[in-house]
Amino acid sequence: MSTPKLIARHFREMHEGSSMTGVHLYSLLEGVTFEQAATKVHDFHTIAEFVFHINYYVAAVLKVLQGGPLDAHDKFSWDCPPINSEEDWQQLLEKCRTDAYAFAAQLEKMPENQMQQDFANAKYGNWHRNLLCILEHTHYHLGQIALTKKLVAK
Repeated sequence: MSTPKLIARHFREMHEGSSMTGVHLYSLLEGVTFEQAATKVHDFHTIAEFVFHINYYVAAVLKVLQGGPLDAHDKFSWDCPPINSEEDWQQLLEKCRTDAYAFAAQLEKMPENQMQQDFANAKYGNWHRNLLCILEHTHYHLGQIALTKKLVAK
């Protein structure tokens, strides 16, 4: 199996299940109400903010996978829209799901030789490095979501 297909499989597992870590995004978010998603604990980010933040980078890299420019800025990566209703929460989750499916599908089309090519700009390194960073970044925040979920459930 090619490296892009392996990364796409890992990405899907991280979202949908069968991840080697035993945790995945959709199971973590199962049963989380919009009130819980928007609840601030101490000075931590909310669950909704984590979901938005994770997907901010997935959506940005998806655009590059589709042939567009890289248009992402760290300073905007936490600008989650207000979650004031179940509809707001479900819209955020649906965007995350839609972008994740599109991301994995685009990644599967990537030729193996592209993995060592520059990603968007040479200063960001190659595609392989950036795709692994998406996986690592999401796993990092999965742990934060799990802990925050426990705190807001009390």
